[in-house]
Amino acid sequence: MNPAICLAINEKRLIELRYHGYSRMVEPHIYGEDKNGDEVVRCFQLAGGSQSGERAGWKLLKIREALVVLVTETRFEPRAEFQRNDKVVRKVFCEV
Repeated sequence: MNPAICLAINEKRLIELRYHGYSRMVEPHIYGEDKNGDEVVRCFQLAGGSQSGERAGWKLLKIREALVVLVTETRFEPRAEFQRNDKVVRKVFCEV
């Protein structure tokens, strides 16, 4: 478990990370483990690139595939469309 991600979620701060070769700025909403035991974060991407070409929107990122996770000073408000009790996240470490 990465305590920096829970810090970002608890304090509602943006995370900057590198994922699949792209820099991304995201609002983390829930962090935990999926059914395979992989650590994942459901987040809303604000900026950066992605393999799909979608630069903004909801993403599910595997933490083991992320490089350089930095918690920024910029705060965010949880998105109204965020669904608590995410079915993909079987074991929740932290959630907005």
